[in-house]
Amino acid sequence: MSPSTDRMLTRVKSVYLFIRKQGPVSTKELVEEFDMTQRTMQRDLNILTYNRLVRSPKRGQWVVTERKVRVS
Repeated sequence: MSPSTDRMLTRVKSVYLFIRKQGPVSTKELVEEFDMTQRTMQRDLNILTYNRLVRSPKRGQWVVTERKVRVS
């Protein structure tokens, strides 16, 4: 796996774990917490949404789904 792919996967995992721990969070809170651009955060959220790990019950707000995940 390339270093850039590894960094991206680590970042996406961190975003998922943060949402799981904090409960409903806004996109703005995520951008500030992880100090990244809005566009990068949206890409990461798209990956998590595609894999049915997070969902957006309201525009700009994120929660984890009930899907079982083993985090290593």
